Amino acid sequence: MNSSKASKISISPNGELKVPDVPVIPFIEGDGIGRDIWPATRLVIDKAVEAAYGGTRRIEWLELLVGEKGFHQTGQWLSDQALQTIKDYVVAIKGPMTTPVGTGIRSLNVAIRQKLDLYACVRPVRYIDPVPSPMKAPEKIDMVVFRENTEDLYAGIEWQAGGEEASKVIAFLNAQLGTTLGEKTGIGIKPISEANTKRLVAKAIAYAIEHKRPSVTLMHKGNIMKFTEGAFSRWGYEVAKERFGARTITEAELYEKFDGKQPEGKVVIKDRIADMLFQQVLLRPDEFAVIATPNLNGDYISDALAAQVGGLGMAPGANIGDECAVFEATHGTAPKYAGLDKVNPGSLILSGVMMLEHMGWIEAAEKIRVALQATIKAGVVTYDLARQISGAREVKCSAFAKAITERF
Repeated sequence: MNSSKASKISISPNGELKVPDVPVIPFIEGDGIGRDIWPATRLVIDKAVEAAYGGTRRIEWLELLVGEKGFHQTGQWLSDQALQTIKDYVVAIKGPMTTPVGTGIRSLNVAIRQKLDLYACVRPVRYIDPVPSPMKAPEKIDMVVFRENTEDLYAGIEWQAGGEEASKVIAFLNAQLGTTLGEKTGIGIKPISEANTKRLVAKAIAYAIEHKRPSVTLMHKGNIMKFTEGAFSRWGYEVAKERFGARTITEAELYEKFDGKQPEGKVVIKDRIADMLFQQVLLRPDEFAVIATPNLNGDYISDALAAQVGGLGMAPGANIGDECAVFEATHGTAPKYAGLDKVNPGSLILSGVMMLEHMGWIEAAEKIRVALQATIKAGVVTYDLARQISGAREVKCSAFAKAITERF
């Protein structure tokens, strides 16, 4: 099959992906250990697609020069052309990205999410036996976090203490709104809007309905931040009623009208204060299926949940908008390990699984999921897991990927 048959993924007027048999998918290798984990991930994805579809489907990969490689070759960390290519091709995958020092870009990851309006950061957290876990019953952990990606404190609206901008804001707040802020105070703005909240929560509810998940929990700190996080919770309940009224019930209705017995086909919408939820996902993890949350809470809870199932090395992630989606490793660049063929590629491989599922290539995704678990269960693992699993055989990053493909 030659590359001339390759074509772009597109989106139909009703929002569904139209995926050709040979889609062109852009990839960003990533910085640091990206040079190790991306080739491993690509091997696994390609072999899984071949095994699942017998050569009738395959992926044509298109490299985008972003991050350190982009800067060294083009002088740009993140070009407008790269962003437009992701938008044009609808689906992309990327390794970990460094944060440039001394440039106007605070974070390449955040910049990609904001410039492409990838408003939903989706993080599935599911235990893979026998990955070491600090939990007594890690098999109870099976949650998907939907984190709002474009606003909250990550909007980057802040001013340094002692600077002219901060002084102007402080003077206005003190004089016009009655605050008593000190002169040398750093100022940050926390925007949370109705429109962005509702589209995020709607995506979480739609996911729960499609995947037959029993509940969506709105995570917030509305008891203190009443007009931002409290509004997030209120708007979340509103969009559930407005758009999914026939398929959802509130937790209050569950007990008032149904005596605590969940009706078939209904998703329960509930909310939890952020600090309380951190406790409950430890003590009663099986009570939570989908979590929808503002940006900062989502950053905390997704990493905390990843720790419960063995760490970020096995935690996949995606950033999804209405026009395109980028699937990514959730950990950092670990530059001291770069080029050593040593680190665990599990996070990026499982993000590839999410990508295949997003494309509707479920058979290939399932082959990777099953083979990955079988490889770990056989004790063939990278150093991070080998030092925790008794009797395990430590292998290199590339060898781990090859071992997965041998189990297709």
